[in-house]
Amino acid sequence: MAFSLPFALLAALVLIGINEAGHRRSQQAVEEMGQEQQTRNAVNRLLQSMLDAETGQRGYLLTGNETYLEPYDKAVATVQANLDELRSQYSHSPENLQQFALLSSAVSRKLAEMELSLRLRRQGNEDAWKFVLFTDMGREHMDSIRQLAHALIDRSGRKIQESQGQIVQSLMLSRIGIATVTAIGLLAFYMYLRQARTLQQINQREQEVLERERDRLEGLVRERTASLSELASHLQQVREDERGYLARELHDELGALLTAAKLDVARLKSKIDYQAPDIAERLRHLTETLNSGIALKRRIIEDLRPSSLSNLGLTAALEILTREHAEGAGIEVETSLEAVQLTEAAQLTVYRLVQEALTNISKYAKAKKVLVTVHNYPTHVAVQVHDDGAGFDPAAVGPASYGLAGMRHRVEAAGGRLTITSHPGNGTLVSAVLPKPH
Repeated sequence: MAFSLPFALLAALVLIGINEAGHRRSQQAVEEMGQEQQTRNAVNRLLQSMLDAETGQRGYLLTGNETYLEPYDKAVATVQANLDELRSQYSHSPENLQQFALLSSAVSRKLAEMELSLRLRRQGNEDAWKFVLFTDMGREHMDSIRQLAHALIDRSGRKIQESQGQIVQSLMLSRIGIATVTAIGLLAFYMYLRQARTLQQINQREQEVLERERDRLEGLVRERTASLSELASHLQQVREDERGYLARELHDELGALLTAAKLDVARLKSKIDYQAPDIAERLRHLTETLNSGIALKRRIIEDLRPSSLSNLGLTAALEILTREHAEGAGIEVETSLEAVQLTEAAQLTVYRLVQEALTNISKYAKAKKVLVTVHNYPTHVAVQVHDDGAGFDPAAVGPASYGLAGMRHRVEAAGGRLTITSHPGNGTLVSAVLPKPH
């Protein structure tokens, strides 16, 4: 016993070590193969979506039949989801992430080219969309997308082959270890089984305890998250209500005071001798000051609660907003606005989204041209604000960016989804999709 027991224990430990090492390597290789296979599938789905989008786009351009736009819209809607999935899968690999960035840029250019052709076709500009269609630009974009996608697929294939080699090596190591150590470890097999059973029971009890604790903590996190989300929505609604109340007070009270003062000045003009130049100059300056005060009151009220939104509708309110922003900031702002049917809260969300995006562009983007679009679809409304400014890295945005966080919360509170696409030097695209009311 003094000799055999330590020897048997040593043999058992060697066998366990060989098996465990082989198991870990195999498990790691299988996980890597699964991840790479998912990556290949995601790249293939992205290619298929781009092909479907191009097929639908060319079908519509050549025939003018709106039914061709259904596969186009579905494919375009899935492209961003495919890109997000690939981005999350490549986040741990800087080399693949760099290659993916090139693929994402190529996809964006291709989508922009297709969207330009469709817009020109809808506008009836036959020469322009035919010129875009028959140039090599679209084919070069698709060739670039295929080349980059195949490069990513080839890398995944090589990694899968490497993982398969690791599995073969692990299996061979396990076979050799088992064949060598089994004869030595038979003596201690029963003891090992009993000990393994005991450890398994202990681990199972600990796992059950950990699972219960994890479930409790997850439930607590969900409750706290829901509570914070409700609180944020409530505070946002309270702020909008306070803005509306303040706008009404300014409109009623301050407006009445300024109007009364202006009427009094008008009465004084008819009773004062204008022979004195200083008196006439004072009256003129007082009238201009009152007019400036009335204009300032109007701007403050519009910033607090746009009256054009409730009186004229979302389309007119956005046209006024973009026109005033273009005049004030000195930026060329183009619009493509379609009439949509949304609730008042959703219309306010769209208005605030565009307002915040334009404000950020004026402060940080250094853009020369901005495109604001609102498109009406059967089940949802798509809102986009695209500028040609300096751009930024969305991944480097910290938690202190309350403007972007507020925009995202507004859209998500309305049941929509906000996407921000930007690259340094390539401008920024703020895109929101809001569902239509049933």
